Amino acid sequence: MKRLPIIILLFACSFASAQTDGYEIHVTVKPFRNQYVYLGYYFGKQLPVIDSVKLNDESEGVFKGPEKLGGGIYLIGYPGKNGFFEMLIDKQQKFSLLADTSTLFSKGVEFINSPDNELFKEYQLTMSSKGGAIEADKQHLAAAKNAKDSAYWSARIKKMNDEIQLYREDLISKNNGSILSALLIAMQEPELPSKLKDPKNKEDSIRAYRYFKDHFWDGINFWDDRLARTPSALFESKLDKYFDQVVAQHPDSVIKEMDWMLGYASISDEMTKFLLLKFVNRYLVQKYMWEDAVFVHLFEKYFSNKTYPWLTEQGRKTITDRAYSLMANITGTAAADIELPDTSGTKRSLYSLKAPYTIVCFWDPNCGHCREIVPKLDSIYKHKWKAQGLKVFAVGKETDSKKTDWIRFIHEYSLQDWTNVYYSKEDEKARVDSGVPGYSQLYDVQSFPTLYLLDKDKRIVAKKLAYDQIDEVLQLKRKNRG
Repeated sequence: MKRLPIIILLFACSFASAQTDGYEIHVTVKPFRNQYVYLGYYFGKQLPVIDSVKLNDESEGVFKGPEKLGGGIYLIGYPGKNGFFEMLIDKQQKFSLLADTSTLFSKGVEFINSPDNELFKEYQLTMSSKGGAIEADKQHLAAAKNAKDSAYWSARIKKMNDEIQLYREDLISKNNGSILSALLIAMQEPELPSKLKDPKNKEDSIRAYRYFKDHFWDGINFWDDRLARTPSALFESKLDKYFDQVVAQHPDSVIKEMDWMLGYASISDEMTKFLLLKFVNRYLVQKYMWEDAVFVHLFEKYFSNKTYPWLTEQGRKTITDRAYSLMANITGTAAADIELPDTSGTKRSLYSLKAPYTIVCFWDPNCGHCREIVPKLDSIYKHKWKAQGLKVFAVGKETDSKKTDWIRFIHEYSLQDWTNVYYSKEDEKARVDSGVPGYSQLYDVQSFPTLYLLDKDKRIVAKKLAYDQIDEVLQLKRKNRG
């Protein structure tokens, strides 16, 4: 199956600085000498490199720039980029660090004049200690011989988890506004009130859901670009959970949430960039049919009349082409009419077919997958759908095949009950040359066979389904109607 390119690769790497006081980070990274080390940061799944320095004979070097760096979780990359360690960067950007890769896991990195990193290191050591203790108790719990022992170890684990929660809350309270505080808040999820933890009926479940959704983003500011410079497992995974598990799976609901976030993020170029890249990549290739409307909305509101310094011409073209392909075939809208010659050369129109449901099938007679699926589609049509009044409008697309291959396939597999039309390269070129979108674009044909299910008014009921899924949709539609 043909796949679209990943959009993130089509964007120019840029770095938005926060202020103009400059940064100066003195580093000692042993045992490397006379080699380059790199300064980068997390940007979801990406690791942009923004600076490099050649270490001297004493393993020393200085990362220095005239403008302040945007806050976030940064990386010092080893020579050859074959390893790295992390640090925090926020307001204080003139400090020193000493790292020895041979003792990094046992001693960590030593920071001088960096309160953020000293606090972060203390937090990491505390969490490592408490986490190790919890894991040890979990082993005792797994080996418990009786209920009394199980209860004892379970209580110890709960007590330590409660202590960790209190420890994090204390850090947040005492370091309000710090980068560590922002990171810890981003890691939290809403704690349901006791009265909602054990729902007794549907109304209780709805109240619990609403509370969880309403408080999911408590304490998080979408204009805080520090959150953009974090690993994908932190802020990006929180976004994924929200849109996959919390937001209603409907285009209007998803669009409303995206616009809400981007509205707050609009005062931050970096956060706007992060969210737009995230959403464009997520909805570029749709998991569900209704997501086409989401991508078209993104294009129309945020890309059609706007430019961004980080968006390359190729990136813009890919987004635009994809949006135009989807605009003509959004689920629930009327499908584009198709008029092409049949096996006798007579022009046949999709809209001339009168049926409660119509299947549009784009296929290629030389496609191996089509040779497997098209006969199966015809089999279920003859044994079930035909008697129900359904019709098939099949578009044979010329690729490496010839018209004779198309006609031979139709006769070989007895597809005469279908309305078969042929879409030659010449016909597609004529449409494109005259400024009219080709049928392949109008139906977003990226692989063969591509199947659409239309209702009696030729509105798109479902698209890009497997042939057996079409039968499931038809059964569901008849059940709901009956």
